[in-house]
Amino acid sequence: MDRLLANGTVNAAQSGEGPPLFLFHSLLSDRASFDAIVPELEKSFRTIVPELPGFGRSHAVEGGLVAVADRMAEAVKDAAGGASAIVLGNGYGGFVALQMAIRHPEIASKLVLADCGATFSEPGREAFRTMSRVSREKGLAAITDVAMRRLFAPDFQEQHPELMQGRREAFLRTDPTVFCAACDALAGLDLRAELVGVKVPVLVLVGEHDEATPPPMSHELAAGLPHAELKIIPGCAHVPQLQSPRQFLDAVKDFLL
Repeated sequence: MDRLLANGTVNAAQSGEGPPLFLFHSLLSDRASFDAIVPELEKSFRTIVPELPGFGRSHAVEGGLVAVADRMAEAVKDAAGGASAIVLGNGYGGFVALQMAIRHPEIASKLVLADCGATFSEPGREAFRTMSRVSREKGLAAITDVAMRRLFAPDFQEQHPELMQGRREAFLRTDPTVFCAACDALAGLDLRAELVGVKVPVLVLVGEHDEATPPPMSHELAAGLPHAELKIIPGCAHVPQLQSPRQFLDAVKDFLL
């Protein structure tokens, strides 16, 4: 069931009963990247899967990652209704969740940050600058192969052609203006000095073969957070919940309950 949050600006799917659990999707994907794990999670949680600002039917915001995080804080407060919420973010959704927790420390009781970090290396920053420039000049189709490689290793792509077709189509539905703004925001992001302010328990996850946000970023993130544990998900890349749902669920199960 879809519902509108934050004064009608954020569209979210909701299912299940129990404590609220929010799932924030990545930049190169959409909320459907959680479809394989929601049926299990909704057995124990009221599972809320929003479309981040500018994606799907959610309204875009101006002001970079801070504005996105503030909008999502409003949505979480709206949906949680004062209850303690768990927020799980993947990729870009992880950066949004982290920025939100820094700016709104009362928002989440626990965080799961999957395949993100506190800042990018210079090659990582340059990759975002390049994707932004090329997509502005030539459109998203010109970087689709690059985007898919950042999500999945080549052998996985070859073994799952139908899934990859769906992922390509989802990526091409992204609003180019929103995509470029997110790339620019991530290229300049550095939250390392603010990690100490995140007092809630955090589970940091990363796919062993993640090329978009490589494992050293997760090691640095976990080391900078006061109450964090780190888990590496073997054989996976940037969206482990889509690539290996069972492994992902096993990795988060004990932390969530």
